[in-house]
Amino acid sequence: MLPLLQLGSLPSLPALLVGLLAIAVVLLVGRLVMKVAWRLVIIAIIAVAVLWILGMLGFQVI
Repeated sequence: MLPLLQLGSLPSLPALLVGLLAIAVVLLVGRLVMKVAWRLVIIAIIAVAVLWILGMLGFQVI
């Protein structure tokens, strides 16, 4: 317990609140970015699969 007491006091409550709000904003933005990224990956997989199937059928796509 002694090492915990030597770390010093906790920051003030407003500073702690601002820190938690900053973490919440980062997580929210990260979720939105990841949602868009997953959609782009799925669209890319579908596009490559369609091009591959068309290539197997003999169509010159690219």
